[in-house]
Amino acid sequence: MALDTGTIPDEFRAHPDWKDPVPSITDAATLGSGLRQARELSGRAVAELAADTRVHERYLRALEEDNIAALPSRVFAIGYVRAYAGALGLDEQLAVERYKRETPDASVALQAPVGVAFEDVKRYSPRIIGGVVLLAVAVIGWNVFQRVNLMRAPQPSDIAEVPESWSLGNVPGQDVVHVGAAMAAPPDQTTPALYITPGLEAELTGIDPTDTAAVAAAAAANAPPVQAAFNPRGAIYGAPATASQVVIQARKPGALVVRMADGRVLFARQLAAGAAWRAPAGVSAIIDVSDPAAFDVYLNGEHGGPLTGVLTPLAQLNTRAQALARQTAAQLQAEATAAQATAAQASLQAQAGTVQTAGPAAQTPPAVGNPG
Repeated sequence: MALDTGTIPDEFRAHPDWKDPVPSITDAATLGSGLRQARELSGRAVAELAADTRVHERYLRALEEDNIAALPSRVFAIGYVRAYAGALGLDEQLAVERYKRETPDASVALQAPVGVAFEDVKRYSPRIIGGVVLLAVAVIGWNVFQRVNLMRAPQPSDIAEVPESWSLGNVPGQDVVHVGAAMAAPPDQTTPALYITPGLEAELTGIDPTDTAAVAAAAAANAPPVQAAFNPRGAIYGAPATASQVVIQARKPGALVVRMADGRVLFARQLAAGAAWRAPAGVSAIIDVSDPAAFDVYLNGEHGGPLTGVLTPLAQLNTRAQALARQTAAQLQAEATAAQATAAQASLQAQAGTVQTAGPAAQTPPAVGNPG
């Protein structure tokens, strides 16, 4: 965009190498006369400028003659003004603004002016200022009046005499309250022990419920210790619960990064205490943690201890989870088979007892009555 020259001081015009610049578009009476004056001063013809701007000669002459009716739509006319002013070395923006000012858009309806006349503001301003000052004085005076009314002179205390217990110490016959040491904080909430109905499991397994030694031995031999189950205590990320056998839970805040075999990051986050990440099954990745002791591993929903190292293969944890699942399934299958065998044996014993009871009763002869 060419710059508008404006008014040139006389000391610059007196220089030997000075050349008159293009006159400002704002100095002319109209936009068309300013464009024509600038073209004549440059010594260029309309045809030459039409070739440079790619605007037809009749449109350029219409601009110089202020013939707005000969121009096309307003959008094209503004483009012609901008191009013609740039070719003549004038300020394009000033030329466009003058065109808009001299030829307002007829499609936009005129609106009535809004606002308050300056004469009205000047006439009523002393009253407005006086009202504001009067209101401020009234507010300040009311606050001062309220404070003065609330001020009271010092008065003697309402206590007629000091109680004896304040001056003589402990009063005979009065209990003395002593503050002891602070009590310990209550223990953290724990999961209560599972309640087992006495004798129920013994009846189901065929063991005499009155034999405490046998019940204790069977419980110690067959009942494995219950591990701590996974307890969500924060946000859970990673795979869905149905597609994961391994869960890593943060015991305290720590960084957890899981990288794929090709170096891509599968998961990376600063986990808060209680937050967890479910590992997907069948994925080869490396678990990288800042502190192994800060993360617990849960296999199939049961606690499997903390992480053993800073770098842990995910496939190792998935293999452990699958092995534990197979072991648990095999144990359940064995227990079910043993229960079925015990039930079958008890049924056979019950049938044998029934047969023995019915045998002697069948061999007893019927009673014969005395003849009459």
